[in-house]
Amino acid sequence: MTRVAVIQPDITLSLDWEGVIRDAALSDAIPAEPVKEWLGRPWMETVGEIAGLQVRRMVEDARASGVSAYLQITQRFPSGLELPIEYTTVRLGGQAGLIAVGKNLQAVAELQSRLVAAQQAREQDYWKLREIETRSRLLFDASSEAVLVIAASTLRIVEANPAAIRELGMAPGWNFSDEVAQRDRAALRDVLMRAREQGRAPGIMVHLGADGTPWLLRASLMARTPGPVFLIQLSPAAPVTQPRATTLRGDALMEDMPDGFVAIDAEGAIRRANRAFLDLAQAGTEASIIGEKLDRWLAQPGMDIGVLMATIAQHGEVRLFPTQLTGNLGSEIEVEISGSAVNRDGQRMVGLIIRDIGRRILASGEAAALRTALGMLANDVGRVPLPTMVRNTAALVERACIEQALRLANGNRTAAADALGLSRQSLYAKLERYEIGEDREANEDRAR
Repeated sequence: MTRVAVIQPDITLSLDWEGVIRDAALSDAIPAEPVKEWLGRPWMETVGEIAGLQVRRMVEDARASGVSAYLQITQRFPSGLELPIEYTTVRLGGQAGLIAVGKNLQAVAELQSRLVAAQQAREQDYWKLREIETRSRLLFDASSEAVLVIAASTLRIVEANPAAIRELGMAPGWNFSDEVAQRDRAALRDVLMRAREQGRAPGIMVHLGADGTPWLLRASLMARTPGPVFLIQLSPAAPVTQPRATTLRGDALMEDMPDGFVAIDAEGAIRRANRAFLDLAQAGTEASIIGEKLDRWLAQPGMDIGVLMATIAQHGEVRLFPTQLTGNLGSEIEVEISGSAVNRDGQRMVGLIIRDIGRRILASGEAAALRTALGMLANDVGRVPLPTMVRNTAALVERACIEQALRLANGNRTAAADALGLSRQSLYAKLERYEIGEDREANEDRAR
């Protein structure tokens, strides 16, 4: 015969139709309590005020439908003990009244308390780690010594502090071993092997860059996700009177030019930027954007840079590419980009000039014509209703913008529609309304 396990309730209360306790029994899971004192008292008086409303609801539901929903209430015992109990109330047959059965949830409540305490401890540890990380980052960026973090598996630069970018011209993504002179690479491998085995290694002299400048190198191993990294500290072997010139730094003319200049690698990561580009991107320092992808600031991330790189790969250059540049603080600027690619020391670099065209004025002849037309509209004051004057002015400005867009696109209507933010059908409708195409065709016929 199969035995069926029967789960006994922790509390059993026999109630009359009004919810008055007639009998009470406890299981062994609850300490002995003088529950006989409850007899003759309403069940609502043995719980708190808020729980009393839940008790009334269970009694009414059991009388109406035969059984109530499970509700958790705080049960007060005669000794003063309070336990979280999950009750349900059932109507008995005939006039036998009601019965309420409850399960002790103290173990669940204690488990929940421990989970909350553990979560709070984890949050405190998380914020402590964030604070430590912030301090480490500030020290990393503020250090006057060149510091690099390179992947132990590939020796590619993962991070470079501003001093390393300024004095060495190195940036994230570069292979550090390629910058070390050929005669020093065996010594570098030995130092990194010792750092991998012992955690750190004594300093050695290495020569970096094309000019072979001597630097004192110290290495240590750091655990990091997804793999270990080497912390490389570099200090000049001889006093440095001025920052080391690099092929990416450019000259003072490039730094002071009014248009933005940026150099990117084949993956679109920034390797060099002048002050004008920093102003457009709303970035504080060049070091803060080195290694970032240029499309982070473009209107269509991934699309604009893809078109740029594809055009340069096909033609070797790009001219007057229109797009929108969004700064770190949310400013949106209409720009056009021109640039070309060069190969130097086996590395492909792309130099781009980024020009703010948001405030570009029309050509002098167009400006004069527009001013004349607006002046004629101003003469209609008092003779033409204001709504009509507003519509005429809007039409005049709209026509001028369409003509300018067509001029910049060399007559390409699709490109002009994209520049104006219109569909081709909308642009064609406006061309027909203002007879712009007819004017151009008439001028071509007269030229013939």
